[in-house]
Amino acid sequence: MSNSIKEIKMEFERADAESYPLLYAKYAEDNRAGVVSLISKYKKTEEKLKIERARLEQMRAYENQYSSYEYICGIDEVGRGPLAGPVVAGAVILPKDCEILYINDSKQLSEKRREALYDEIMEKAVATGIGMVSPAKIDEINILKATYEAMRIAIGQLQVQPDLLLNDAVTIPEVLIQQVPIIKGDAKSMSIAAASIIAKVTRDRLMVEYDKVIPGYGFASNKGYGSALHIDAIKRLGPSPIHRSTFIKHFI
Repeated sequence: MSNSIKEIKMEFERADAESYPLLYAKYAEDNRAGVVSLISKYKKTEEKLKIERARLEQMRAYENQYSSYEYICGIDEVGRGPLAGPVVAGAVILPKDCEILYINDSKQLSEKRREALYDEIMEKAVATGIGMVSPAKIDEINILKATYEAMRIAIGQLQVQPDLLLNDAVTIPEVLIQQVPIIKGDAKSMSIAAASIIAKVTRDRLMVEYDKVIPGYGFASNKGYGSALHIDAIKRLGPSPIHRSTFIKHFI
């Protein structure tokens, strides 16, 4: 008597990926719709995984190019453009054999995916660092200098000293470690993508907390960026303590 579809499904669920071809062959002649659908589902999942791993290999191009360096650190920032809140930089050193599926530029990911990847990055990383510079400091020294300062702070927070920095587009002043600036690096380097994700999630969570203590501006949804509702709130309520005065001169 042939196995029930439920039993075959459990057999697939218990198997590892290396065993799938054996199961495909074992049930190749089973024409029941449920079995055909099950095999098709697993084959499609395998194909998607194959494509994703090929994409990830492309995102390791710079890490592979500089593989002679033991500790390669990705650097990225979020929050240059908002009207409110800090600029936040992330620094991440990943293990050489690290696989984090679906990692990408944080802007290309859903909030749910970013949150899940944040947890995986924090679990798997050799070291991580976060740097923040306040709105008041941004007003004092300008956003570009503040961004560099956030990056230097993030590097300083690392538990391991990096041998090489892969940066998203910039060369950070006053840093003695060798640097490789990569245009659109958060979409080209796994390490930079990881840094962009931890910076983005950290800043987004902070803005949600700000919304609780400074209501009325919609920080939880706009994250400090200049949405129409946010600009209207500035005009009605005036600036909050976390607004960047140099960014909102046209609205007050």
